[in-house]
Amino acid sequence: MFRRRARSGFQRFIEAEASGGLVLMASAALGMGLANSFLADDYARLLHTKIGGLDVLHWINDGLMALFFLLVGLEIKRELLVGELDSWPSRALPVIAALGGMVMPALIFFAINYHIPENWRGWAIPTATDIDFALGVLSMFGSRIPNSLKVFLTSLAIIDDLGAIFIIAIFYASGLSGLALGVSGAITVALTVLNTRGVTRLGPYLLLGVLLWVSMLSSGIHATLAGVVLAMTVPLGAPEGHDKNASNSALSRLEDALGPWVAFIVLPIFGLANAGVSLAGINLELMFAPLSLGIVLGLFLGKQLGIMTFVVAGSRAGIVQLPADATWRQIYGVAIICGIGFTMSLFIGLLAFDEQQQIATIKFAVLVGSLLSALIGAFALIKPRPK
Repeated sequence: MFRRRARSGFQRFIEAEASGGLVLMASAALGMGLANSFLADDYARLLHTKIGGLDVLHWINDGLMALFFLLVGLEIKRELLVGELDSWPSRALPVIAALGGMVMPALIFFAINYHIPENWRGWAIPTATDIDFALGVLSMFGSRIPNSLKVFLTSLAIIDDLGAIFIIAIFYASGLSGLALGVSGAITVALTVLNTRGVTRLGPYLLLGVLLWVSMLSSGIHATLAGVVLAMTVPLGAPEGHDKNASNSALSRLEDALGPWVAFIVLPIFGLANAGVSLAGINLELMFAPLSLGIVLGLFLGKQLGIMTFVVAGSRAGIVQLPADATWRQIYGVAIICGIGFTMSLFIGLLAFDEQQQIATIKFAVLVGSLLSALIGAFALIKPRPK
């Protein structure tokens, strides 16, 4: 049975992510409002203002988001080694659910866009789940939702993020620079040496992490993945004499320090900068264009169909054990909510396309698919009144 009691640290993580999700919703709404107000030109001008050779939007998507990926990497490492995903039985359900939730949206996207090869680069856009946004929706139900279901959603989203990281690294690298890759590799080796020698001070890791980001910015591999590489080398073991779960380990200290900044500053800024879609050019033709339709249906239908198909099959085969005290209706509600792709879907979309009309279409489709998933998922989780 899926664990009845989440670790206290994991519970705090869930609560923090849920709170950050609510702030993210507000910032996305503000970005949409600005893009459709009399401040639209000023909003666009600010995002494209050059600072240090890069525009503000570039600094947000390549710079600030590296902190988001660093935090995601730290969370994945902690949960896989000493958290809710530290054994194969506990990983089975979220891994199988996440796999279904990535495969089915991609298939739906391809089915709709098979005749338009230039759209194929967007296949991964509807495969992602926004953990903050999703937990923000789930948090609205309070104690009416069993904690095991929140753990399931969080674990699924963490595995989903891991899949998205691999997708970005493998499918969205371009114009590779041998020299920059060599420098990045050397820095990665240096970080690994620090880890193997038991260095627990964060300073050396962070300094090398900044150098790694700079080198990867020119390498052709997206610079934000420097955060993931850094996270994998930050030691989880606590200083001598302490348990490996101790809160003073280098990984825990960095995760605790980063958490509030990412949840309440980095992601809201990303949402504010990237959710600004002008509705002036939105029409039925755009809404039903293959690129838009593939993303919307991939998120809203693909996620729930993929997750539920794989979970039901896994349950009947005896491979997975369902969350304790959760009904099938609640599991289905969570499956729908996983169609909230927002942050990672937008991020992948920005990597996949660079034409402004395509980007506007992607943003619109991600917002629609995520909103549908949030609303219908929340409705499915509302407990029917007894007759």
